[in-house]
Order: sequence, then C-alpha cells, then structure tokens
Amino acid sequence: MTHRSPRPRLALLAAAAVAAAGLAVAPTTGSTAGTPAAAPATGGAATAAPATVGAAGLAARATTRVTNGCLQSVPEPGSTEPVDICWTMFKPATASPRRKVPMVMHSHGWGGSRTTDPAAFARWLRAGYGVLSFDQRGFGASGGKAHVENPAFEGHDVRRLVALIAQQRWVRKDGPGDPRLGAIGGSYGGGYQFLGAFELLRTRGKPVFDALAPEITWHDLTESLAPQRVVRTEWALALSAAALPSQALPERVYKALVEGAVTGTWPDGSVPGTEDLDSFFEANGPKWHVARGRRLDIPVLIGQGTTDTLFPLEQAVQNWQRAITPRARRQSIFVAYNGGHVLPAVLPQGVSVSSDPCSRRLGGGDFADLAVRFFDARLRGRRVALGGYGRMHFATPTSTCTTVRSPAPNQVVEVGTVASTTAAGVPLPVEVAAGPIRIAGSPHLTGAVTALGVDNRAFFGLAVGTSPLDAKLVQNNVLPFVSTSPLTGAQRRIALPSVAVDVPAGQSLFLVASPVSETFVGMSSRTPGAVVVDQARVHLPVVPRR
Repeated sequence: MTHRSPRPRLALLAAAAVAAAGLAVAPTTGSTAGTPAAAPATGGAATAAPATVGAAGLAARATTRVTNGCLQSVPEPGSTEPVDICWTMFKPATASPRRKVPMVMHSHGWGGSRTTDPAAFARWLRAGYGVLSFDQRGFGASGGKAHVENPAFEGHDVRRLVALIAQQRWVRKDGPGDPRLGAIGGSYGGGYQFLGAFELLRTRGKPVFDALAPEITWHDLTESLAPQRVVRTEWALALSAAALPSQALPERVYKALVEGAVTGTWPDGSVPGTEDLDSFFEANGPKWHVARGRRLDIPVLIGQGTTDTLFPLEQAVQNWQRAITPRARRQSIFVAYNGGHVLPAVLPQGVSVSSDPCSRRLGGGDFADLAVRFFDARLRGRRVALGGYGRMHFATPTSTCTTVRSPAPNQVVEVGTVASTTAAGVPLPVEVAAGPIRIAGSPHLTGAVTALGVDNRAFFGLAVGTSPLDAKLVQNNVLPFVSTSPLTGAQRRIALPSVAVDVPAGQSLFLVASPVSETFVGMSSRTPGAVVVDQARVHLPVVPRR
C-alpha cells in the first residue's frame, strides 16, 4: 500500500524539536533479549543482525532453511486494498513432519524491521525451535500505517501470522490451528505479544500462545506517554521522529504528538480543532483487555528496565499484577534489569548503569539465556535448572538482585513538609530514612497538598546519597503530580516511581520534589507556584535484610 507523506512542516517541527532537546534516540538495555529484537530496547533502533557472527551463528546459517514471504491482512481505513504483512521463517535442521518443533514468534522495536539472518537466532535454532520474524504494519516491507498495536489492525495481522505458523507441517500442534507457540521481542516487539495473546483469547476463547517473553513494554500506553496528562516530551518527539523514515504513523497522530510535546497538553480532543489521542490509543495495550474482564492464563517471563523512562518499571508491575491470572503468575517470572529506554538524567541528577544481575542469578546468563530455559520448561515440559517462579526480581543500581513476592508498600515514614520550588528552581531532597535499608517495589506519597496556582505541577522521585547535595535519583525516574485547580490542604495520594535499591550505611534515602524534569522538558507548572505537601508520609516497600 502506498504511504502518504506527512506535511513537511510537521516533519520539520518534529526534527527540530528532537534536535533542540538533545534527544538520544538509541537508548541502551541491560539485556540482549536473546535476539536482535531485544536489542532494540529502544523507541527507534533497527534490528539488524550482529556485526560479528560466531561459530553458532555460522552453523545456523548453514543448517537453517530460510523462507521469506508476505500475507494479506485487513485494509487501512477508507481503503479496500489488503495490506501486506511480510515475514521471514526459520526452520531448524532438526525439524520435519516426523520431528515437529515448537515455534517462536519475534518482532522488532518501534522504527525497526524484521530479522532475516538466522545467525541472530542461533541459540533458538540450536535449541530446536523454529522462528518467525515479521515486519509490523507500517514498518519494513509491510504496508499500511502503524496503529500502535490496535486490535482492529495489528490484532488481525498477528492472528493471521499465527494461522500461517499453524499451517506448517513441521510445527508442533496442540490442536487444529493451535501451534505450540512462544513469543519474544522488546518494546514494540513486546507490545505485539500481549496484543496477539489477548486477541486470540477474545476471538477464540484461548490465547493460543503458550508462553510469552515481553521486554520493556507497556500496560497503558497513554499513561506511559503522558502520566497525569503530562507529556513525556522527549519520547513523544522521538517516537514521531523514528516513524518518519517509513512514514509509519497516520498524519494526524504525528501532528498530535508533536503539538502535545510543544504545548505541554496531552491532546484529547476536548479543545475544538485538536486531535484525540485518547481514542487512538485506547485499545492499544493490556489495560484495555483487562478492563473488559480478560486475563492471560499462560506463563509469562517479563523483562523490564529499571532505568527505562518511556515504559518505566511500574508498567511491568501492572502487567504482572493485572494482565495475567494468579495461577499464571505462579508459573511466571518477573525480571527487572538496569537498562531499557534510557535518556541522560541530569536534572534531577540520576545514575548511569547497565546490568542484568537477576537473569544471571536465575539462569546463569543474560535475559536471552533465561528466555530459552523458560521456554524449554514451559513449551517443552523439560526439567531445567530454573527457579524464581511466582516472584519479582529487581536489579539495583549497584547491580545486585533483590527478590520479592509483592511490590506493595509495607512501611510508612513521616517526613513532615515536602515542597517544590517554582518553575525556575532546583530539586529539593528531603531525608526519608538512613541506611542501611533495602527498597524494592512501588512506593507512594500521601499528605495535605497546597498548590495555589492553576495547573501547578511538580515531579517526585526517590534518591540516594550522603546528603541532599549529592543525592541521585535511584533509577532516573520521576512522576508528575498535577493540580488542575488551586488546592489548600487537600489530602492526596501521589505515585512515586517503582524502584529497587540498597541504601548502604552512611547514606540515606531521600524524597525529591522538583519543578522540572529532563524527561518532561517544558512540562513544569503552567502558572507560577510551588506544590507543598504537609504531613507528608512516604509509603515504602521495605525488604527485610538477611
């Protein structure tokens, strides 16, 4: 299908805004994700095969049968022309109609394309899995526009790809049209996994996918891009810029994302003449399915970045708690590594670390090795040396691994008064607790809030240091609080970023209140004024020290 170019002024505006923000469009990840998919770990990195191919990769090239093709899926709105969805299928040497093998689906991050080199999937092929990698709608060789994992479009695409896999005589089946199937991929490549499983659950009564391994992906896309309706400026611009080369997004979505980043107001259609991103993103994530009573009853290996500022740790926590059933959680594993969609954290000051201690502790390698072991256990029923089921495993900034059963707060600390400065001020840390103390989960703040302006905003997070002068954000994340109308002593609950940290003796845990944030450039208070929280109480998920 032929793409229409967005208006030049929007392309120029997005490019100029990204350049002005000094945006890093290729964030890092603490995991290799097992495939080039993981590697995307970014809102805009392509998924090319590694530059260096080892012996296993060369063997995979020599022994794997590679097939390329495209299937036809539902047309774009206003068209009757089917959209091509293109794929590459890898059949391992061991597979045949007599020796059927499980299948693994893979797709790329935002702005990327499918993987066509079998060397990239050497560990999966060597382990006896077939692999199908595909270009998502609007990217690579596939046609159409990206609707950002919408059931009405990408949902049909994934369902038709599953039907294609089920037609292969060498793929193991659990029933007619039901292949033994897992899925891998990061970021946008994690979004299709939840979409596909939920859509098949909705349309067929079962998810068909037998196990998932989504990385650095979302639960609620609107909340990710604009928590409390405050736009993550740099990421809104980055997603627009990354989609420009293939003109992947509908033009009105480019317009809305850029205008939201520039104006500081999330476009919801409430202002005449503006776009409605709420309706565009409404069905595009697990939250929409969960709200309709659906949960996945299959094993899921969740990987999420602790320093991810696009899809922060809390998004994975919500998927763990809400998107899968309690029974499925007992067969699932949650791993948080230092990495993800990462931007520099200077104001407030953060940390720079990339590591994956929990995958190493659980599986003896990186997240990819852990994923293979997980699928061996869940798809093949093999006995493998793998523990950690039913628990959440968090990497800390010092590259240790903390394991908990629940991320919920279990202790409350009174800290008195916490206040942000005005829009031109600096972050103000308030001491919460002296080390040693270990935190892992989802904290929050309560208190009596006073904000005398209209649309006053402040950004809150946790930091660690020897004093307020050297305290650094635990894992680079803050969350906004917004008062749309004046408040005087109103009781409020303020979310804090999910974190994991060991605070050593000689250092303290601080609560930071800041009028500004680099991730939310230009999103400070709309009118002059500070946000003051009296009788402040910090609710902490404290892990007992052994």
